[in-house]
Amino acid sequence: MTASVFFGCTFIAFGPAIALFLFTIAREPLRVIFLIAGAFFWLVSLLLSSLVWFISVQISNKDSEAQQKGLLIFGVVLSVLLQETFRFAYYKLLKKANEGLLALSQEETMPISIRQLAYVSGLGFGFMSGAFSVVNILADSVGPGTVGIHGDSQHYFLSSAFMTMAIILLHMFWGVVFFDACEKQRWWAVAAVVISHLVVSCLTFQNPEYVASLVPTYVILFLMGVWAFYSAGGSLRNLKLCLTCKDKDFLLANHRPR
Repeated sequence: MTASVFFGCTFIAFGPAIALFLFTIAREPLRVIFLIAGAFFWLVSLLLSSLVWFISVQISNKDSEAQQKGLLIFGVVLSVLLQETFRFAYYKLLKKANEGLLALSQEETMPISIRQLAYVSGLGFGFMSGAFSVVNILADSVGPGTVGIHGDSQHYFLSSAFMTMAIILLHMFWGVVFFDACEKQRWWAVAAVVISHLVVSCLTFQNPEYVASLVPTYVILFLMGVWAFYSAGGSLRNLKLCLTCKDKDFLLANHRPR
């Protein structure tokens, strides 16, 4: 039973992201490199937020429940702001790197577009965020013990897996919208990404009322997915052509000699 829970939750949490990686990134060395670099930037933001959190806890009154709760909220907000700061720093670095790649390349076009970089870096952020948020939960799911035996929710592992999947996909969508907003200098869109990230993170405070956290998160996921689709240059017309396999550009891109 514990093995079934472990593998089921793992596939729920990481299945869509792994599929996207295998079908859209794995065969392109440059994309793999930028994905790993994006994951590294997320790790650096986590390191800094963890350091501030550790210092704050040490100097706080550990017997004060209100103060510890306030520190928890502070830690979440700080972590989100640092992640988005490092997303912006990574965007600036990628712009410089892409210009360097263009200078070294014999072609007249960029070897990888800014939209592709946004997608790849967002997925890198999502992979690391998902791994750190669910890895300990997955380890506990192997056993020993059974969740819910003392009256707690029996949906803890399943809800955590679905929340992790949403966070991973949201990071991908946030990356696309964020980079597009920076390119067009639409700072209100950058603010919208940061605010939606803060909202999703703060929704986890509703747990163990999982409906109150998961439903709004998936509503935000859907809205950000639609926004990212149009930010990436999508339209209803080319979506229809893609789904009906009538888009010649799409077919050529996916069946070109390698």
